[in-house]
Amino acid sequence: MRMFTADWFFDLDKQLREMGMDSDAQSFDEIRENLSNRKILSPDAFAENCIYVILAGGFSQKTAKKIHAQIMDYIRTNGADFDGLFALFHNKNKINAVCKIWNARVEYCNKYYELNNTDARILYLSKLPHIGKITANHLARNLGEDVVKYDIWIQRLGVLYAGNLALGAKIDNGKLCAEIKCACDDMFADLCNQTGLPRGYIDVVLWKSSQVGLIKELKNECKN
Repeated sequence: MRMFTADWFFDLDKQLREMGMDSDAQSFDEIRENLSNRKILSPDAFAENCIYVILAGGFSQKTAKKIHAQIMDYIRTNGADFDGLFALFHNKNKINAVCKIWNARVEYCNKYYELNNTDARILYLSKLPHIGKITANHLARNLGEDVVKYDIWIQRLGVLYAGNLALGAKIDNGKLCAEIKCACDDMFADLCNQTGLPRGYIDVVLWKSSQVGLIKELKNECKN
C-alpha cells in the first residue's frame, strides 16, 4: 500500500484499534472529539493534563498512565506534597514541576484560556514548569488544540514524505529545523485534505503507528 494516502492512514488507524493501542492520555475517539469541539477545562483537569505530559517523557504509554494515576491519586488525597510524591516517583525536577503546576493550577488555567489564539496559547504552555516547545504541542493537542507534536517520529515521517532523505541529518528532537517542520506541515495538510480529519488526530495516529513499528518504511529508514 502506498504511503501518505487516505487508505494507508485509515489502515493504520484500524490496526491500532485492533491492537488495543488506540489511546494517548485519552482514547482516540476522545482525542478526535476534543479536537473537533474544544472544551474549556477546569483548573484541576488542566493541571492533570499538564502533569501527564511532564511524567510521560521517556516512558511507554502504559507506564506513563500508571505513574500518572498514582501521582494524581496521591495529590487528591494529600495535596502536592513534594516528599510524598518524590517517594512515589524519584525524579526531583519532574516532581518539583508537578507541585508548582498543581499549586498554581487556577492561575495557569485562567491565563491559558484568556489568550485568544492558538500560537499564543502554545507559547504560554511552553513556558510552564518542565514544558518545552515540543511537549507544549503534545499538551496543547491533549487540551483540544488542533496542533501536532513535532517529535522525532513525526520528523522522520516528514523527511520520508518530502522524499529528501538528506534532511534526515537535520532531525533534532530538541530543536526543530524549519525545513523539516515545513515537510511535516505539508504532510499533514495533504492527509487532512484526503481524510477530512483534524491534523492533531492524524498526528496521534501517525505517532503511535511509528512508535509500535507499523510503518515498515520508517523502520527500514531508521536502520540506515
